[in-house]
Amino acid sequence: MSRNHDRTTVAVVGVGAVGSTTAFSLMTRGVASELVLVDVDEARATGEMMDLSHGAYFTPPVDVTTGGYEECADADVVVVTAGAAQKGGETRLELLERNVDIFEEMIPQIAEAVDDDAVLLVVTNPVDVLSYVTWELADLPHEQVVGSGTVLDTSRFRHVLSDLCDVDPQNVHGYVVGEHGDSEVPLWSSTNVAGIPIGEFLAQRGETLDDENRAALTDQVREAAYEIIERKGVTNYAIALAATEIVEAVVRDERSVLPVSTLVTDQYGVDEVYLSLPCVLGRGGVEAVVDPVLSETERERLTESATVLAESRRRLGRYGE
Repeated sequence: MSRNHDRTTVAVVGVGAVGSTTAFSLMTRGVASELVLVDVDEARATGEMMDLSHGAYFTPPVDVTTGGYEECADADVVVVTAGAAQKGGETRLELLERNVDIFEEMIPQIAEAVDDDAVLLVVTNPVDVLSYVTWELADLPHEQVVGSGTVLDTSRFRHVLSDLCDVDPQNVHGYVVGEHGDSEVPLWSSTNVAGIPIGEFLAQRGETLDDENRAALTDQVREAAYEIIERKGVTNYAIALAATEIVEAVVRDERSVLPVSTLVTDQYGVDEVYLSLPCVLGRGGVEAVVDPVLSETERERLTESATVLAESRRRLGRYGE
């Protein structure tokens, strides 16, 4: 099928808290000419469409529509936020198994509808393994199947450090890589403020950043989602902004560097695992993977993170075996 390249279409599949907030963020940023909302709860999708449309006076021009998976046909990017939320006492593997069942029904229908140059952005958790599952089910090049990965974790990391250093978060440069989850790896060795290594920057201010401080700050970043969920039940604003940043990089062919989840093959001893590394994002999805210089400890922890993800996928018993 032929897409109208004068218009940018983004489909959001799943309009719960994360999906609807993502649609709102996309709309206010003027990322797309058309937003398509898809949800098994058609009434919910229609309600969200109406509510968003009523704010059109305040945003750049955008048409908001609803429909089934077939309405993803013209989408430049399909943002997948649909899935089950983690229940109290439920393990991540149990959540993964429930969401894989949902994806096995949903992703083939999306893949059948879209053009062969569309990009699928997976946001649903556990995002890394579900991105791998999506890649296998969609039969698209892996560069076009992207997970939101540690873009949010990296933003949290920079926010925590900006508070510590008393500077704007945009002046803190550092990444979190690996799993979007408990085994994520902050790259302390290359983190800097205005080109000055973070430890030296703080030393200039008479402050110390030792291993104990780093561990505490790492825990603060890693546990942020748990704290938010305990307090308000869901994380939706920051992940919606992270997803918008990724979509914008793709549809505008920005070649921005963001730590998205991508298929890593034969890097750092990691093979055939979706996890996050800094990637150059453009119209084709992941245009290139950046190989950050890692300390020995960071390399070991990245390998451990990859092992955690590979084991989760292996326990499913039907992907990548």
